[in-house]
Amino acid sequence: MKRIVVITLLALCLPLAALANSSVDFTNSGGTLSGSSAGLSLTGSELIAVNGLGGLGLVTGGLGSLSFSTGALLPGGSLQTGGTFAGGGSFVITGNGTGGIPTGTIFTGSFSGPETWTLITLANGTHDYQLTGTITGTWYNGQVVDGATVQLTINTGKGYFNGSITLGSGDTNVLVTVPEPGTLGLLGTGLVGLAGLLQRKLKS
Repeated sequence: MKRIVVITLLALCLPLAALANSSVDFTNSGGTLSGSSAGLSLTGSELIAVNGLGGLGLVTGGLGSLSFSTGALLPGGSLQTGGTFAGGGSFVITGNGTGGIPTGTIFTGSFSGPETWTLITLANGTHDYQLTGTITGTWYNGQVVDGATVQLTINTGKGYFNGSITLGSGDTNVLVTVPEPGTLGLLGTGLVGLAGLLQRKLKS
């Protein structure tokens, strides 16, 4: 009985000591950003770079797609001059299998809080718009993860957002919990030694 308790405690220590957070970065480009007081939505945006996914390092090219929709525009905000959109909606990153990137849904979730829609007026009087928000959802392995995204429109000239615009680029960062191979190896070696010592003590 004592041996079962000890082994159970050792097994519980293993995942706690061998996990760390890893950041995975996704870059998307193009697509149509449409909006009304009901919310913003992005369709047709291409995933062009992924960094840090499954130890692959930086992978570039046509890797998949990114799409999202927000909640409604909150009172006091404006599509033309900036405001805040409610959380909710959807946020989906899909891979196409290129360069070791998974095929199918990599991340699916929604905005976890209000998103900020900012009008940026440049020195020459032209305008950009930036959407910034936090996301939460499910990773392709079933793990629940969190992240943040920044999406920047192309320049609208001296006009304002009129309900539809081409996206310039976007960056999404997702924090994933992964095992640390070095820690895992050291911990495993220590546990094997400890188990042997306990077994000898229990036999005597």
